[in-house]
Amino acid sequence: MTPPLRTLSNWSPEVVVFDCDGTLMDTERHWQDARNRAFREFGLRPPPGFADRAKGVHYVDCGHLMAEETNKPELAADLTTALLAHFMSLVAEDPLTMPGAGEMVRFLSGRLPLAVASNCPLEVVEESLGRAGLRRHFRHVVVPTGPPDDSGIALGKGGERLSAVRPKPWPDVYTTAARLCGVRPENALAVEDSLTGVESAWRAGMRVLGVGPLPDEASTGHADAWVAALDDPEVLRWVRDWRRPPSPGGDKNHERHGPH
Repeated sequence: MTPPLRTLSNWSPEVVVFDCDGTLMDTERHWQDARNRAFREFGLRPPPGFADRAKGVHYVDCGHLMAEETNKPELAADLTTALLAHFMSLVAEDPLTMPGAGEMVRFLSGRLPLAVASNCPLEVVEESLGRAGLRRHFRHVVVPTGPPDDSGIALGKGGERLSAVRPKPWPDVYTTAARLCGVRPENALAVEDSLTGVESAWRAGMRVLGVGPLPDEASTGHADAWVAALDDPEVLRWVRDWRRPPSPGGDKNHERHGPH
């Protein structure tokens, strides 16, 4: 059963953290095209139902999954490289926002802090949001700092030591976004389109609004509510009724948090 938006109607977030692919940017079809091109490049066929299993998965994990499900484990690294190259090319050619995403971001900008938490490489997120004219509205962009199995230490852009940020469904991208915005996770709203992302935000302790086609007819995971699109009139009414929160602490400069 789809959780109705009224389950969130009496609550207002202090921060909104958006996923990028499929939530802000209409790039999920680019990932699908990139996967198909990478398969063809190596003379392989996508296994039945692979697109559903790959949705929201970190691209390195996806490359390994492509190799595993085609019984070509030796091609994992090559498939991963080809996947990212094809995707970057497609995004550069055709950056589109999801219905209502741009309007919601622009409405909230300046009213409360906004951030992005994505499994994509930093340059992909920056390029997509920049070409769509949305990057300036986000205080922080958080992406995984290294490979999915990296549990070591990453270096920030100023040379400071940072704990490694693991990809979704680990909660790291969301807990980091909330911390950088100066709020507790339970006071933040995550906006997600995949069950992988929903699980990540839920594990971080956030409230979660799911958006887009239901990823699974039997379950919406841990989403507090689910809507078809961000231009849904009910969503717009809810957002306009939010109480403006006090300014959170922390650095107010726009920052990136990712591999450097």
